[in-house]
Amino acid sequence: MHRPFRVLAATLTLLLVTACNSASTGGSTPSSARGVTADTIKVGGIVSMTTASGYSKKDTDLGARARYDRANAEGGINGRKIEYLGAEDDGQDPARNLAAARKLVQQEKVFAVSPMSSVTFAGADFLDAQKVPTVGWGTLPSFCGPDHIYGFNGCLVPMPGGTLNQTWPESLASVLGGARGKSVALIAGDNDAGKFGIRTFTQGFKAAGFQVPYAKAVVPATSMPSDWSAYTKEILRSGPGGAPPHAVISVMQTPYNIGLFTALKRSGYKGVISDPTDYDPGLLAKNATKQALDGVHVLLQFQPFESDSPAMRQFKEDIRKAAGGKDVPLNMHMMTGYMSADLFLSIAAKAGKDLTVESFQKAADGFSDTGTLVGDRAEPKGKKESFGCGALVRLKNGRYEVAVPFTCYPPIPFG
Repeated sequence: MHRPFRVLAATLTLLLVTACNSASTGGSTPSSARGVTADTIKVGGIVSMTTASGYSKKDTDLGARARYDRANAEGGINGRKIEYLGAEDDGQDPARNLAAARKLVQQEKVFAVSPMSSVTFAGADFLDAQKVPTVGWGTLPSFCGPDHIYGFNGCLVPMPGGTLNQTWPESLASVLGGARGKSVALIAGDNDAGKFGIRTFTQGFKAAGFQVPYAKAVVPATSMPSDWSAYTKEILRSGPGGAPPHAVISVMQTPYNIGLFTALKRSGYKGVISDPTDYDPGLLAKNATKQALDGVHVLLQFQPFESDSPAMRQFKEDIRKAAGGKDVPLNMHMMTGYMSADLFLSIAAKAGKDLTVESFQKAADGFSDTGTLVGDRAEPKGKKESFGCGALVRLKNGRYEVAVPFTCYPPIPFG
């Protein structure tokens, strides 16, 4: 065969192979991005499924799966289905958190990590350096600033030049009939997160007009106290003239809250008790737990499950399908996973057919939408501040009720 004919034959063969490949993938364009094929986007999660105290965020995984399942049922993201690997359990341990991040990137080759929900985020620097889009609950400084890391409701940890979310102080002011002349006691664990929380909430409550005579991060973070009397005695004498404060605010996890709240009630405390974690019908299965949490006002940074908005109805339907058609008790961890997945999907959809890290980042820069379960979202605003919305629910007679409706409050400068 003469050379021109050999070249022509080779060219025709290449064209036929290309045509066949295009036909087999429905014309989809392969991507050079890690974890992205012509038909799929690979995503994993990192969640504290087990902890030493027994506290678990395992339902974060169910929430994420529910949102990804609906995306796939609707045809995927620009023709690609989400291949969700589920969540790695970091056991609330920094070393395991980093190991989980390395596994997902180096072994599983994921495009993104969503959700990420833990009190530790040792894998943050690695994920950002590897340019892995990561979405989770922005309760840690690592969600505030890094290029590739996003909080599903923004940055909840105020940073220099950023702002403070005033949902909690303003909502409690509504419950107490105003902040003027009212005092609050703030208590947290003796760790970096607790100390930072005390600093920020002290500023926020004072800015709303409250007196803050007690604000301490003193509870051992590694071993839960068996005797809370030393803490309750000091708290109950911290109000004006040595009287109890009008409200006690705990910035701790559920097992600690149960111990503290039980001790406060046994001491005869009649004021408002509030925390940001105990919105979970599953906690009500035990009488002791139900009694400890009865009357507690819980801060939410999403629409309460008791609301009847179209978005909430969709959330409930998606969770039910992901749970095999069963009506399972809803909790805030499901919402964390669901909205982490939702923000990732929304940005990825905007990135278009040619999904790469670069196109994802470009789509995120200037992204905004309205009316979601966490209010109005915007990037890069979410890198410096929260989306500023929330509600208070109160446990009463074994049922949660909305104490302060879902509202968006103007933030204040953090300093």
